[in-house]
Amino acid sequence: MKNIYFLSDAHLGSLAIEHRRTHERRLVRFLDSIKHKAAAVYLLGDMFDFWNEYKYVVPKGFTRFLGKISELTDMGVEVHFFTGNHDLWTYGYLEEECGVILHRKPITTELYDKVFYLAHGDGLGDPDPKFRFLRNVFHNSFCQRLLNFFHPWWGMQLGLNWAKRSRLKRTDGKEVPFLGEDKEFLVQYTKKYMQTHKDIDFFIYGHRHIELDLTLSRKVRLLILGDWIWQFTYAVFDGEHMFLEEYVEGESKP
Repeated sequence: MKNIYFLSDAHLGSLAIEHRRTHERRLVRFLDSIKHKAAAVYLLGDMFDFWNEYKYVVPKGFTRFLGKISELTDMGVEVHFFTGNHDLWTYGYLEEECGVILHRKPITTELYDKVFYLAHGDGLGDPDPKFRFLRNVFHNSFCQRLLNFFHPWWGMQLGLNWAKRSRLKRTDGKEVPFLGEDKEFLVQYTKKYMQTHKDIDFFIYGHRHIELDLTLSRKVRLLILGDWIWQFTYAVFDGEHMFLEEYVEGESKP
């Protein structure tokens, strides 16, 4: 039985990351290390710091990453790509050229007889009115078309610099640490969702950039995947057990 892997928030191409090529190569080496052990890889959003496709133009760069996920899909590994709040402007290229299975909304799916609720996590209970407003703007089809009226150079500069400012507002570019069960909006959202969806075994999210493995009941676990900027963390499910791991180059992991 092959493993199923979950990771998120690489923010490839971020102008706030000094060594962007090294950053991308580390992720590619991880994907290469698991390609023969993986039945599926779930990329739970914000793999790019900004991604916007034009009709005949795709963003410059990311060739190593795109080539590696194409290699995985060519091998028969399912690669599921969830849009996040940084890389939602995708209109067919990733599916057609790289073979990924695209998800724009949370999904509930059965994997090895366990039920998973999978989502990037943005918009799920977040109380910040500014973030909710921006999210509505970004998902608005008219605003998406308006962005694509810009020349790709201007559009990409706009998106990448907006993402950089967002990252640099945080202390050392990092997220606020775990706030506790009573204040984490993804935990609160999950507890409410559990009340009407009692069949789910695992809730797995990205977005928050913290590493969290929380038992919510005898049946239910919630995982937040950390990121691939500072933590290089991922979850792996072997059909029976779920592990939250850190990728350390040169070490063998499940």
